[in-house]
Amino acid sequence: MSLDNATLPTVSFVLDGEEVTAQEGETIWQVAKREGTNIPHLCWKDAPGYRADGNCRACMVEIKGERVLAASCIRKPTEGMKVMTAGERVEKNRNMVFELLASDMPARNQSPDPESHFWDQMDLAGMCTSPRYPGGRPGAQKDIPVDSIFHDASHPSIAVNLDACISCGLCERACREVQVNDVIGMSDRGMGAVPAFDVNDPMGLSSCVACGECVQACPTGALMERTLLDETATKREVYPDTVKPSVCPFCGVGCQTEISLKNNDIIRVEGRQGPANRGKLCVKGRFGMDYVMSPERLTKPLIRRADAPKNAKAKLTFADIPDYFREASWEEAMALAAGGMTKVRDSIGGKAIAGFGSAKGTNEEAYLFQKYIRQGFGTNNVDHCTRLCHASSVAALMEGVGSGAVSAPFTTADESDCIMTIGCRPEQNHPVAATYFKQAAKRGTKLLVFDPRKQELMRHASHPVVFEPGRDVPMLNAMIHTIIEEGLFDKQYIQANVDGFEALSEKVKEFSPENMAEICGVEPDYLRELARTYATSERSIIFWGMGVSQHVHGTDNARCLIALSLITGQVGRPGTGLHPLRGQNNVQGASDSGLIPIVYPNYKSVEDPDIRAKYEDAWGRSLDPAKGLTVVEIMDEVAKGNIRAMYVQGENPAMSDPDQTHARAALASLDHLIVQDIFFTETAWFADVILPATAQPEKPGTYTNSNRQVQLAMPVRKAPGEARQDWKLIVEMAQRSGLDWDYSDISEVYAEMASHMASLDNISWDRLLREGFVCYPAKDKDGPGEEIIFYSGFPTKDGRAKLVPTDLLPPDELPDEEFPMVLTTGRMLEHWHTGAMTRRATQLNAQEDEPVVSMHPKDIGRKGLTRGQKVKVATRRGEVTLTLRADRDVTPGMLFMPFCFVEAPANFLTNPQLDPYGKIPEFKFSAAKISAASD
Repeated sequence: MSLDNATLPTVSFVLDGEEVTAQEGETIWQVAKREGTNIPHLCWKDAPGYRADGNCRACMVEIKGERVLAASCIRKPTEGMKVMTAGERVEKNRNMVFELLASDMPARNQSPDPESHFWDQMDLAGMCTSPRYPGGRPGAQKDIPVDSIFHDASHPSIAVNLDACISCGLCERACREVQVNDVIGMSDRGMGAVPAFDVNDPMGLSSCVACGECVQACPTGALMERTLLDETATKREVYPDTVKPSVCPFCGVGCQTEISLKNNDIIRVEGRQGPANRGKLCVKGRFGMDYVMSPERLTKPLIRRADAPKNAKAKLTFADIPDYFREASWEEAMALAAGGMTKVRDSIGGKAIAGFGSAKGTNEEAYLFQKYIRQGFGTNNVDHCTRLCHASSVAALMEGVGSGAVSAPFTTADESDCIMTIGCRPEQNHPVAATYFKQAAKRGTKLLVFDPRKQELMRHASHPVVFEPGRDVPMLNAMIHTIIEEGLFDKQYIQANVDGFEALSEKVKEFSPENMAEICGVEPDYLRELARTYATSERSIIFWGMGVSQHVHGTDNARCLIALSLITGQVGRPGTGLHPLRGQNNVQGASDSGLIPIVYPNYKSVEDPDIRAKYEDAWGRSLDPAKGLTVVEIMDEVAKGNIRAMYVQGENPAMSDPDQTHARAALASLDHLIVQDIFFTETAWFADVILPATAQPEKPGTYTNSNRQVQLAMPVRKAPGEARQDWKLIVEMAQRSGLDWDYSDISEVYAEMASHMASLDNISWDRLLREGFVCYPAKDKDGPGEEIIFYSGFPTKDGRAKLVPTDLLPPDELPDEEFPMVLTTGRMLEHWHTGAMTRRATQLNAQEDEPVVSMHPKDIGRKGLTRGQKVKVATRRGEVTLTLRADRDVTPGMLFMPFCFVEAPANFLTNPQLDPYGKIPEFKFSAAKISAASD
């Protein structure tokens, strides 16, 4: 824990005639800023992760008694030092610096960005606007050809105009030190030094991942968002009317953003200093927000035409909508939507109804949605995408430690000695979180990266591990065996906090590394080294993703990870813990809010009569005493005719559910389907009523990220057409279904939700308005929330954790002669979830616009195929046609498909077999075959 600033050593010195105090480690520039004195700066960025370089000399100050001026960004004060930030000598030097730099660039009115940081600082320095070298010096950067000459090689999101470069090196530090992507370096030397991408490739052909950190850091506009430039990508023509704070709507990292708008359009997104991102963003957060301006946004209620069939196999496009749906008034649409639900309830019963809520929406929406289904229809048949992401992780965590939340944030990797990642590809799925892992590895932290495929993060790993797909349990149990056999477990911690150690010890005796090596594909000595590294490090932490959870043995996988952490005491301290990386922006919050069929808010069992009685008293209705059905179980019951009506808010099961042929046929058979969304999704084709809703930047509410940080986001733009707030639509649905709901503001919904959730104690709406975010749990109304939990026991009945032994359980279906390969699915960097949002983001889709299947080059050759050709991938559930991509990261014998492309939906192929505990499908392992597609 860091010391309070008041307890740190201080230095007193004189700044412009006034005595000031500097904290230990502060530079003159930082003290001056704190004291309200602005010193011009160019190569220094006052943001976490950036080191001062002192190369531009714009921030020079005079120190009494010293012969030369000093760069204030790197110079630290000493006791009694006298510093002058202005004066003839300082100002003359600054003018010369800016004059020489300006001579190396296009004139201000010809600059890529006349309002860039450079020109602002030039104004601050009082520099005259008529430099002595108006034509520029010979060989200046202004003579360098811009990237736009490469046309198709130019990056779709970032314009490169190196004629405006001042060689400050900020872009290099942004890329190599902050984001740790190692794409940008400085080529040449001295006055000729300019950024180079990989080995002098154009940015558009380099390995750049378009995080845009270089753009945010560049002080001149040499690297800049194309959205702000003219058609030539060399001159700025778009300026914002307003800039507003927000939160990224994509993955569970929960990056805070600053959104620039022109009229009602989002024209730029920059990273804000949030607790999770510290100013950083990834390609989706920075360049993917124009999905909200898509012409395909739903703007009016739609009702299915009486003569329009629900054809599960039809391949329809946006242009086909008028043939199947007609526009309606809100009164007609809401009456039909709610009337269809109540008709089924009153004629058949509430258990014939189900609801799918959304992890993309707010906590308040999730709370209202589950309350509506439970209170309005007397059923617990309500679920959301956590069932398809981390349901098995939550099941194991609830069973083992009494909480489904992470025990520590991913930022605690800063304090770890050993980081273990398994079943996740953070550089693609959680890029900002990945920066903390990569930075830690550069500092010498041990990084253990486990994956059935190779991945880019292994380049930073001390211990990369490529293992056999679906064989997590034997590998992890072999590590547990080693830890116990070699006495590397924490005996005192186990005695004080953990039950079940004896049973676990007995079970793993049969899982020696020598016995498991052939099964999991990892050498025995390496398994032992991995176990020792994790167990003997002072502070070890585990991160995992859907590669762990999306198996029929997903709960067992998570049980093994929990056991590793508990038996070594690697939990409850900074730098330690268990962290399942959340996939969607609010999957943690939606789960916390009770959008799960077996629990009320805060994971309270629906089968507990005392808990149920409290909700019955609060909601004034009798509630279902039995667990509800999960996502896939609901689809099965729809297919059987037992569920007749569904309300789908913000989810897309026609793309996300496994075995899509089965899922879409089930949707087509419903008597009544309501879809509430911002786009005409694949699920919407089966709807009877479609309600146009609001995107994340258009509505108020709270979101809880993977770190348990509850963050408030307010609207930054107006919703298009007649689209309405999601929470208001749910309230009106409830009112029309006979419930006496009366909320005048979303803050009232939050207050009611918080009254049922001890995790939100001391986190009031007013506090969130004031502070922006609070990590739960918070012990008092003003103090910070607790990022590290389980430091004094666990939230179980007796305060102790539970170890659960696991056994070998193979994947549901194994490769055979007919289907000899293993198909695995997942996300890709540029797209998110089912692609409903990112496929409509023009810049993201420009980078990845075609469905592909990735395969190792050797396998491509063995099968007589050619990269780039059209192929068919088939499993026992169907086949799709798409383009073949060569990828050396894919293990021989495997195929990888992203599931975001409607043109070739991966989930037509995936196995719907469920984990018996988490009820999650086996997305990560299907027996498959591949062949050339016929013309």
